[in-house]
Amino acid sequence: MINTKRKLPIIISIILLILGIAYSIYLYSDWQSTNLAINNPMIKKVQSENETINLKTIIHEAEKNVVQIEAKNDYESLTGSGFLYNEKGDIITNAHVIKDAESIYVRTANARIYPAAIIGVGENTDIAVLRVPQLAGETGLSVDTDTLAEIGDEVIALGSPHGFQNTVTLGIISGTERNFTVDGYDYNNAYQISALITHGNSGGPLINRTTGEVIGINSVGTEDGTIGFSIPIIDVIEEIENWSKEAQNSQLTFTNTEDLLNTIDPTQFKQDAEYVMEYFLDSIIIRDYVAAYSLLGDSIQTQTSYSSFREGYIQIVDVKYKHQSTTIDDSHASIKADVTLTKNQPNEEEPINENITYEFIIGFENDQLKITTIDYKDE
Repeated sequence: MINTKRKLPIIISIILLILGIAYSIYLYSDWQSTNLAINNPMIKKVQSENETINLKTIIHEAEKNVVQIEAKNDYESLTGSGFLYNEKGDIITNAHVIKDAESIYVRTANARIYPAAIIGVGENTDIAVLRVPQLAGETGLSVDTDTLAEIGDEVIALGSPHGFQNTVTLGIISGTERNFTVDGYDYNNAYQISALITHGNSGGPLINRTTGEVIGINSVGTEDGTIGFSIPIIDVIEEIENWSKEAQNSQLTFTNTEDLLNTIDPTQFKQDAEYVMEYFLDSIIIRDYVAAYSLLGDSIQTQTSYSSFREGYIQIVDVKYKHQSTTIDDSHASIKADVTLTKNQPNEEEPINENITYEFIIGFENDQLKITTIDYKDE
């Protein structure tokens, strides 16, 4: 017989073992039925990066890299669009925009005018690449070289229809793999888009609304502008990059900018000056103070540093303006506009509005349009 003193430890061990097994089963059951709350900053970061980019931000950033192209020869003058896509100052556009051109100029979003040279042009494909050395060092638009768009994808089309620089239209991919020929150029696998495009849009970028990246080159549209077609960038990027790699600036021929400036008529000068004023105020709205400051002439920048300029506008949360009048002489334009500034003020719970009449004096400095004077008075 087992001694009673020896039985007691054995009984206690068995009881503890049974209790341990029972508790383990309980913990496992409880773990299975509990929803885990994960607080991981890396997961939050990935989720935020996948959110749709703000539409105004996409448009403003894209506009800074979209140019208006003016191609001239002895018989005609063509206007189209293009966009900067690398740090060499290379601009993608359509071949039909610069076909047979003897001189080519580009107008940037901040109204600067530069001569351009062709570094590559398709024979059967309606694509071309220009180089503007003055734009070297700029980042350019981000291009999606891996993904084909699908029907229903939301898109943004930018260009300069009828000379109205940086016009934006919205739409969707309404068809894919469209094949046709226009004016000797073969369009294969083109995107059909519902975004309105017309004369002057040719060569502008087609941008994915979700990512902000270029997915196509706007090329042709119907006469009423209701249906457009865009060349998928993925289909032509290899040829574009080969032209860019092979081009040497020393072998390119550029036209003198003065030739264009000497032929500007008063109507064009008025439109360009008003565009500079609008771009300045739009940059303030979007809080792009660098772009706004770059439009100021030497006389203003000498008296006002960038940090002081920024400090003067940092409290502004909204800007609304209405063009009042424009008068021009041989070298300057005087533009008046009624402007309402919505500003945050210290010790004020709500922003306040200031109604101001601005007068912008705009003229040429070093062959570029600049705001040489800004006067204003409170209403």
